[in-house]
Amino acid sequence: MRWAAATLAVCCLVSVASGDDGIPRPLTGARGNPGRGRAIIVNRQVGLCLLCHSGPFPEERFQGNLATDLRGAGTRWSEAELRLRIVDPTRINPATIMPAYHRTEGLVRVGPAWRGKPILSAEQVEDVVAFLTTLRD
Repeated sequence: MRWAAATLAVCCLVSVASGDDGIPRPLTGARGNPGRGRAIIVNRQVGLCLLCHSGPFPEERFQGNLATDLRGAGTRWSEAELRLRIVDPTRINPATIMPAYHRTEGLVRVGPAWRGKPILSAEQVEDVVAFLTTLRD
């Protein structure tokens, strides 16, 4: 299943290179779960999103200020744009410090235990996208 999702992600990224600004279809073929997506974002062991980002998470102390506030993400970007930003943000900004959460090829400074493995599974990417689309304010 992981290979199928990775192959799908690569195929979607090829279409991005031809001028599209996002990955239009879910990596898993189905939309994610916003509740699980929120849990991934606030989990400092899984997504690490709050290391750089802040957002509407009043229970979480010490949110980041290096990247955009996640409030209003669902208004600023489409679902396809959010998916691309998570899968491979270097397609939008080659100089970004945000990691590619679902890309495994062409990366540098990757620990041996993580080589060839995405940070987030395709299902987790879809969960995060589903949550971010709910952030409209």
